[in-house]
Amino acid sequence: MTAPTEQLVGPECSAPEEAKVSLPRASRGYASGKDDYLARLKKIEGQVRGLQKMIADDRWCPHIVTQVASATRALQEVAVGLLNDHLHHCVMAAARSSDAGGQARLDEVAATIRQVVRL
Repeated sequence: MTAPTEQLVGPECSAPEEAKVSLPRASRGYASGKDDYLARLKKIEGQVRGLQKMIADDRWCPHIVTQVASATRALQEVAVGLLNDHLHHCVMAAARSSDAGGQARLDEVAATIRQVVRL
């Protein structure tokens, strides 16, 4: 069954169903910045490989920890960007469609933030 907010704002704003077969879907809210996100993640992947090499080379612990912090911040920036895109695309569209839809999307974002902050 289609969620009420999905009917109003489109399938690109709905969470994937776990048992669903991989079908073509509409672009997500971050689609316009997708190449930028992928480029950032490839840089982060390089940072992580560098961390592996630092450990393999028995580098000094404080230098490694500094690089871990840098990679962590880079990942956090990706997460913030994705949430920002979600807020501007899906949450705004749901809020324009209905108060209930907007509230449901805000609750979804709040739950995501709670989960991330619990790290």
